[in-house]
Amino acid sequence: MQTIHSPLQNHLLAALSKPEIDRLTARLELVQLKLGESIYEPGQPLSYAYFPTTSIISLQYVMESGASAEAAGVGNEGMVGVALFLGGNTTPSAAVVQTAGYAYRLERSILKAEFNCADVMHRLLLRYTQALMTQMFQTAVCNRHHSVEQQLCRWLLNTVDRIPTGELVMTQELVANMLGVRRESVTEAAGSLQSADCIRYRRGHIAVLDRRKLEARTCECYQVVKKELDRLMTNVK
Repeated sequence: MQTIHSPLQNHLLAALSKPEIDRLTARLELVQLKLGESIYEPGQPLSYAYFPTTSIISLQYVMESGASAEAAGVGNEGMVGVALFLGGNTTPSAAVVQTAGYAYRLERSILKAEFNCADVMHRLLLRYTQALMTQMFQTAVCNRHHSVEQQLCRWLLNTVDRIPTGELVMTQELVANMLGVRRESVTEAAGSLQSADCIRYRRGHIAVLDRRKLEARTCECYQVVKKELDRLMTNVK
């Protein structure tokens, strides 16, 4: 069965006024993103903004040693490329595809023009930027003060919120890189969650079996970020 794609699968684009989305539809380019693909490199000029529909993009900071950690994840709730309308045009972080899928991309000059003249687009992107900042701040606090198991639960919940199924194609090594922890720590935490029938893990696939159990074992960080996103994205028009 052929997959039907629409810009309205992205929540930011779906929240635009009809005149705004009508203007953008012909200029939005559907692109397929592969697992591990880098769409932004640190310090490089940004050419496009990306609005994921079925993909998830990880915003990561990479140290000189090569170690990395995720600062935020972006799925169908948001967009990648806030530096374009904030005026920076570059970012010290990398943007790497965490979950393969599709996104719509928009050339930077079009995004800037819409941000400067379109009423709903302007308010929407500013509010989303605040939500993204909240996610980054909360991730930093979570990584410092909460256990690896709590971090893993938070990360899993954030991920399944953005995909249509409860199964992720993800190795423990990649998860460890996202969280900025040792692989052995993720193995131990995943084993604990599997023993509690929260998840099933095999051959690079992680399936969420009981969402309620995950929510009970995670820290407050998941709800803080979710509530702030919901608050900021409600009644934008």
